[in-house]
Amino acid sequence: MTIKLNIITFFTALFLLTSCKGQTTKQQVKTDNIVKGDTVTELGSSIMVVYQDKKNVYWFGSWETGMYKYDGKTLINYTTNHGMPNNRIDEIKEDESGNIYFTSCHPTSTIVKFDGNYFTTLSPIFSNDWQLKSTDLWFRHAYQNEKVYRYDGSTLYELQLPKPPNLPNPFEIYSIYKDKKENIWFGTNPVGVCRYDGKIFEWITEEDVTEFRNEGANGVRSITEDKNGDFWFNTEYRYSVYDSTTLKSDKFYTRHESIGGLDGKKDSNLDEYLSTVRDKNNNLWFVTYRNGVWKYDGAKITHYAVQDNSKDITLFSIYKDNNDDLWLGTHENGAYKFNGTAFEKFAK
Repeated sequence: MTIKLNIITFFTALFLLTSCKGQTTKQQVKTDNIVKGDTVTELGSSIMVVYQDKKNVYWFGSWETGMYKYDGKTLINYTTNHGMPNNRIDEIKEDESGNIYFTSCHPTSTIVKFDGNYFTTLSPIFSNDWQLKSTDLWFRHAYQNEKVYRYDGSTLYELQLPKPPNLPNPFEIYSIYKDKKENIWFGTNPVGVCRYDGKIFEWITEEDVTEFRNEGANGVRSITEDKNGDFWFNTEYRYSVYDSTTLKSDKFYTRHESIGGLDGKKDSNLDEYLSTVRDKNNNLWFVTYRNGVWKYDGAKITHYAVQDNSKDITLFSIYKDNNDDLWLGTHENGAYKFNGTAFEKFAK
C-alpha cells in the first residue's frame, strides 16, 4: 500500500518557532579547554559503530566507553572525563569541513560536534523546515518518538515525521538513508519505511515491508540499494527488494520475495538482519545478531562465522571504509575487520 502525504498540507497546523536560532554550547574541558583524550592500547569491548573520515582516520563508537580515534599509530579514547555528555555513541558522521559528529540516542538525544580541539553540543529548535539539501546532515532523535534532526551547518532543526494516514500507531526512527537520487529514507518501527523527496512523504507501510504489523517486529534498521538500484529493507520474516524502475509510477514500488532465508531453508529463522552494505564488487553483505555475516553475490549466498574462542559473538553493524575494507561493530567483542577470507578481531 502506497501512501502519499503533501508536506505543506501536513505541517500547516504545526506551530513554527521562528523567534529563536539553534544555539551551540561549548563543553568546558580541562584547564586549557582543548580536548586531548587518553591514549590507550586497545578498544573497549562494546564497539557498535565504525567510521573512517576524509583524512582516513578511524572512529570507533562504543555504547559504554565513549569514542575512540585511531590514526594508524595512536589510539585515543574520549569519554565524559573529557567533556562528552555521555559515553554512548549511536551514530558518527562528518560534514564537508571535516568536523566529526557523535550522536547518542539514549537515554536522551544528544549531538556533539568535534572540530579536533573542542566538543560542541548542538541545541535543536523545533521546526517544520523540511528541506533536502545535499550538504545537510540528518540524525536520529532519541528512542520512543517520531522525530529526526536536520543540521544545515548552523542550525539543528528538530522535525516531526508525519504519521502514515490511517495508522495512528506510535513509532520510532531506527535508520536514515540517503539514496542515489538524494532522497532521504526513514526506517521505522513499527509502521514501515518513509521516503522524503523534498516535496512529499511516501510510505511503504508495515504490511508491505513485513508479513505482520506491530507484533514485536524488529523494525527497519537498515536500508540500502543494490547495483540495480533496488532497495533492500531489513525486517522480520522477509527480505524484500523494491524495484527502482517503478518509482516514477503511481504505484511507487514493487515488492519481490527475493532470496528468502539466508541459510536457504524453507522455514528459516534467518530471515532478518541488522545491517547491510554493498562492497566494491556489488556484493551485498548482511549482518545478523548471532549467526555471523552472509554475502550475496546475486546468485549464491556465502556464510562467514564470526567467533571468539570458537563461540559465535553478537554483532550489530557492518561498515565499508575508504579502502573498501569491511568492518563489524559488535556488542561485546570490539571491532572486526575482513581480511579477504574471514573476519578477525582488530588490534592496533
